[in-house]
Amino acid sequence: MAYKTLTRATLVASLAVGAAFSASAADKPKLMMGADAAMLANTCAGCHGSNGSSMGPASPTIAGLSPTYFEETMAGFASGEIPSTIMGRIAKGYTEEEIKAIAKYYAGKPFNKGKQSFDADLAAKGAKLHDKYCEKCHADGGTSAEDDAGVLAGQWTPYLTWTMADFKAGDREATKKMKKKLSALLEREGNEGLNALINYYASQQQ
Repeated sequence: MAYKTLTRATLVASLAVGAAFSASAADKPKLMMGADAAMLANTCAGCHGSNGSSMGPASPTIAGLSPTYFEETMAGFASGEIPSTIMGRIAKGYTEEEIKAIAKYYAGKPFNKGKQSFDADLAAKGAKLHDKYCEKCHADGGTSAEDDAGVLAGQWTPYLTWTMADFKAGDREATKKMKKKLSALLEREGNEGLNALINYYASQQQ
């Protein structure tokens, strides 16, 4: 799987966090919203940054995502439908109520775009490809947090690269609409087109 390319240091740190979650999961009482939701969400900071704004590159920024997208992604990790290094174990440590609370908490935080390098020429090409293949679901240049789509603009390049590799390899199941668009993009533009898209999203830093 594409995620196996993560650095050893990232994996070690992530496994430590995951082990802590697993050990405490059985002892957690049912939690309500507000301060308890913030307490739960703070346990994600080790990998995803303060208030969900990741410092990159392996862990995505999770602030500003729609609650529906967040909840569906966590369910995918827990079931194994979405490949991961340690998120499958972590997701299983939360109750449905807790995941809803965390999702709502992060939905209220601003998505801070990553400051990263990009190829300007590829980004210009990627802007046109986004309009053609991605804008309908990932509106406003990839900045929109619609219910069934993640935020792409300003997301970390390595994370997007590994995630798209999983979709291409069939390790992660794409929605019917995304699968159709991705297939069309790859058929007409190849991997260079996908790389251009990723550079376009990296270029959006304002």
